[in-house]
Amino acid sequence: MLDSRSVSRLHALIQRRDGGDLALVDLGSRNGSFVNGARVSFPFALSDNDQLLFGDQQLIFRNPERSDVVLSAAANDLRNEPTAALHASSLTTILVVDIRDFTPLARTLPEALLSQTIGTWFLRTGQIAQRLGSWAQKYAGDAVMAVWVHERPGQMEAEILGVLRAITEINAATAEISRSLALPVPLRIGAGVNTGTAILGGTDYTALGDTVNIAFRLESATKEIGCDIALGDRAYAELPILARPGFARREVNLKGCEGATIAWATSFAALLQMPLR
Repeated sequence: MLDSRSVSRLHALIQRRDGGDLALVDLGSRNGSFVNGARVSFPFALSDNDQLLFGDQQLIFRNPERSDVVLSAAANDLRNEPTAALHASSLTTILVVDIRDFTPLARTLPEALLSQTIGTWFLRTGQIAQRLGSWAQKYAGDAVMAVWVHERPGQMEAEILGVLRAITEINAATAEISRSLALPVPLRIGAGVNTGTAILGGTDYTALGDTVNIAFRLESATKEIGCDIALGDRAYAELPILARPGFARREVNLKGCEGATIAWATSFAALLQMPLR
């Protein structure tokens, strides 16, 4: 908490990334977040002794090279307790949502509007995913990854429907952000969903493995096959029968995968017509 009217209620976060480094993510704050005098628009990797500015609040970021003391402190962090009960390999559903063609748009936006746009989208997307059951959210570039952990097999169908509801709400929030910020062109998103085992753990609630990689590649494949959302075979198989007719079977070539991969494609319009509750 920073006691200053110049700092927004949800101003920014510092998140540990999969490689172990820490990144600053602005959350659409009114007065912006700055590192060494430069405004942060996208997640920005931090280094020891970086000068941070949130509104009128100046801080110094300290992160000396790792030592046994640092690792020991992380192991004893209370936030690590929930992960201790998880298996090294857990059944998960990974959602990746990415803003389409954002780089050309970013080149045309003033820096303050760019930061507000991507930061507000990060905030709204993360809030929606968390409210609908996501275990963790990661921010990278102009994409958000959200993780659902399936600890109770009987709840899996409902949890995957929650993922689809999240996609619907994120799409609506994206359109609302475009209107409220009067962007020159509307923001558009694509989504990839994949279900399978992933390695979970650590104080930063990391999810790693092929299931995660394929979710990112499914999102990229939506552009190739001309759809808004692509589901992996396992995610589709866990849907209730009444929701399946809204998806079309496609074969896609995913980087790092041998041969064609089955994907199930749909649109945001079709998703709105599905029984997701």
